[in-house]
Amino acid sequence: MRRRRFLTLAAGFAAFPAYAAAPVRWDGVALGARVRLELSAPPEIATPALVEALAMVEEVERIFSLYRPDSLVSRLNRDGEVADAPDLFLDLCDRADDLHHLTGGLFDPTVQAGWSALARGDLRDEFGWHGWDRVRRTGGRVRLGRSQQVTFNGIAQGYATDLVTGVLRAHGLEDAFVDLGEQAALGASRRLGVEDPQHGEVAQITLAGGAVATSSPAATPLGRHGHILHPRSPYSGPRWSTVTVEAESATLADGLSTALVLATEPRIRRIRLLPAVRRIVLVDHDGNVRTV
Repeated sequence: MRRRRFLTLAAGFAAFPAYAAAPVRWDGVALGARVRLELSAPPEIATPALVEALAMVEEVERIFSLYRPDSLVSRLNRDGEVADAPDLFLDLCDRADDLHHLTGGLFDPTVQAGWSALARGDLRDEFGWHGWDRVRRTGGRVRLGRSQQVTFNGIAQGYATDLVTGVLRAHGLEDAFVDLGEQAALGASRRLGVEDPQHGEVAQITLAGGAVATSSPAATPLGRHGHILHPRSPYSGPRWSTVTVEAESATLADGLSTALVLATEPRIRRIRLLPAVRRIVLVDHDGNVRTV
């Protein structure tokens, strides 16, 4: 899931007023990206919360990772069908449904066959089989359309961020920072820098609760193309160089930032009116920045 994340801590972590001692920190790699968790709580609270949070990240990888041959998504793509999809997978499919309709089809997990073909330098007719509406679900059984493959790389990191944040909150954490490629904050606000792969840091935002996600197609080029593909027009380039979305949930921020690099500004402005969407920062290909 390593792809496009360009949010950085602008000036280190803000003060942690809930606990004066140094916060418990974990740095590592998960979901194909660098991961950082900072928990401002005594060790007897922070340590079990951290253990459960990392177990949750492992569960998300076990289901959604494209790089693990035993993951549910890998099995689904290989066999075209699974009969034992767990609740987390079905829940994220429901969220993908919502985003697919909200973005007029721009968010579409069935681009994976085209993505793989483009990575090989050979598109042929793989995009003839895209279409999230062709995926069938009945109970725990999920069936893809003919020749379809799916990827949840445009939303799974945000989903994991929300799950981890929920774990920390359930353990009583009042001040924490979660960075799984998407960022979420509990308690103290954090100042984040928005970076574009071509133009460097272009803006700063203050995250006070909620979550934020950034997508930059050029961060992972596929030949002459960025890695975020239009589901109906794979050879058309993205409209935006970078899109950052701040929202009530990391799942929403992640899915929208993925899709909106392909969207017109009028569509983006309509989506910004949703109560759960706090802010959208757009960077065009010349490096110009506008905040919606």
